[in-house]
Amino acid sequence: MRYSFIPLILAVASLTLTGCNTFERRAQKKADVFAALSPADQARLEKKVINVGDTADMVYIALGSPDEKTVATTASGETLTWTYNRYWQEYRGEAYGGFQRQVVRDPKTGATSVYLEPISRPVYAERQQPVMRIVFTDGKVSVIEQARQ
Repeated sequence: MRYSFIPLILAVASLTLTGCNTFERRAQKKADVFAALSPADQARLEKKVINVGDTADMVYIALGSPDEKTVATTASGETLTWTYNRYWQEYRGEAYGGFQRQVVRDPKTGATSVYLEPISRPVYAERQQPVMRIVFTDGKVSVIEQARQ
């Protein structure tokens, strides 16, 4: 009983160390690019701030992998667009899924009755909304579009 808290501490430490895609992991994955940046740029990327002129590696370090990548061919060449989305579920109401049989016994008479109760379940729609689009021209950020909150 004295050591019962140790597995809990180990589980929390494990989740902390193996958490989701963090800035530290992305900076470590692109260590050569990150090390070549100025301290001001490193601090800016850690705050998830990107600027026109940043490279794709810098955007990856700051924001992670995009949800979508698209390529467009224009008169002046090709552009690459990274899109970051927000995802959520929207409640749409209830749907009836049939009936459930209920057997009720009367304690006085011992007689049983069968009732059918309707069964319903909540219905949710998966939703997504683009929150940021980043356009790269010649390997550098040329346009940053950000949705208003």
